[in-house]
Amino acid sequence: MDEQAFDDVIRVNLKGTFLVNQAAAKAMIDAGVDRGSIINLSSIIGKVGNMGQANYAASKAGVIGLTKSVAKEMAKFNIRCNAVVPGFIETPMVQSVPSKVIEKLLPNIPLGRLGKAEEIADMCVFLASDRSSYVTGTAIEVTGGLFM
Repeated sequence: MDEQAFDDVIRVNLKGTFLVNQAAAKAMIDAGVDRGSIINLSSIIGKVGNMGQANYAASKAGVIGLTKSVAKEMAKFNIRCNAVVPGFIETPMVQSVPSKVIEKLLPNIPLGRLGKAEEIADMCVFLASDRSSYVTGTAIEVTGGLFM
C-alpha cells in the first residue's frame, strides 16, 4: 500500500469522523441541549486488523479512541459519545468480498450469518435514545459473535 492510499482512508474515516464530532458537539453546546448523543461508526476490523487493510484498520481503531476521548470531554455537557462496531454486514462493501472468503468466514460467526444494515441502525437508535442515558465511551460490537 502506498502512502497516498493510507492517507486517503485516514482522511475520510478518521479525520472526517473528528470533524463531524467537532461540529455536532459545538452545535449541541451552542444550542444548550440538556442531553445529547454522538454515535460514531467503527468496524470490527479496527479491533482485530485484516490483511491488506492497514489503512482501514488504523482508521477504524482511531475512531474508537476518538470516541472515548470525545465521551470524556463532552460528559460535562451531558453529551454522550459511543461507537458502533459492525462485523460483516450485508452491504455493497461486503458484497465485493469473494464468495469463497465469505464461505470460510461464516463458520466463525456464532450466529451463522452476516448481519443486516437494520441491525446496525437499531443499535444507533438505541444509543440515540434516552434508554441508553448511562452509556458513554463504549464501542458496542454488532458482529453476531465474531471474534468474541
